[in-house]
Amino acid sequence: MDNSSSSSGVGVLDKTMSVLDALESGPASLAQLVRITGLARPTAHRLAVALERHRMVTRDSQGRFVLGPRLGELSIATGEDRLLAVASPVLVQLRDLTGESAQLYRRQGDVRVCVAAAERTSGLRDTVPVGSELPMTAGSAAQVLLAWEDSERIRRALVHAQFSGTALAQVRRRRWAQSVGEREQGVASVSAPISGPGGRVIAAVSVSGPLERLTRAPGRLHAQAVTSAAEKINEALHAQDAAPAPA
Repeated sequence: MDNSSSSSGVGVLDKTMSVLDALESGPASLAQLVRITGLARPTAHRLAVALERHRMVTRDSQGRFVLGPRLGELSIATGEDRLLAVASPVLVQLRDLTGESAQLYRRQGDVRVCVAAAERTSGLRDTVPVGSELPMTAGSAAQVLLAWEDSERIRRALVHAQFSGTALAQVRRRRWAQSVGEREQGVASVSAPISGPGGRVIAAVSVSGPLERLTRAPGRLHAQAVTSAAEKINEALHAQDAAPAPA
């Protein structure tokens, strides 16, 4: 693999970055890392294990390497995360419009992480705390984050999922998902996808609350508001991508 165009002149750093770059597109076995990066097998293994020790890389349930939680923590800590900067005011608007707690989720390996939230200002607080790790096998956000994955990852996830392949097909068709008591009894939610470069789904925006308010058909109440919020975030992200770089 020729990385000369992006070489920093510090060989070990360039090799380490090639491992992280390889994992950006999803989980990879050691053999896949070797193939993608062009590194020798012992080198790829040494770097991946070192990154794992620092939580920059972790492993999924199949033992494959995936990007680790430390990357998300650093991104949030810098205050420069474009998605969070764009999404935060939209989450507040979504909360105020629906009267329900709003969240933003990203996938990290076999879990989804709440990276931003806007809580209800009064009454019962149904929000998920920022930093919470939730399963990819239940909940409307899990459906959204999984629906556009490759068929093999979907097949593996469905083995233990509370939803079906038919449900994921509906999510892809209508571009929103709903859940009723999937992850937690008495709680319902509605989610929609956020897309990054190339249209890849990178996050899910959600509202959640008790069944007494959201009913057993929460999509009827809030699908339009949630999909509109997702569209606002998508448009803002893509506008930033299209903006010319400063001279």
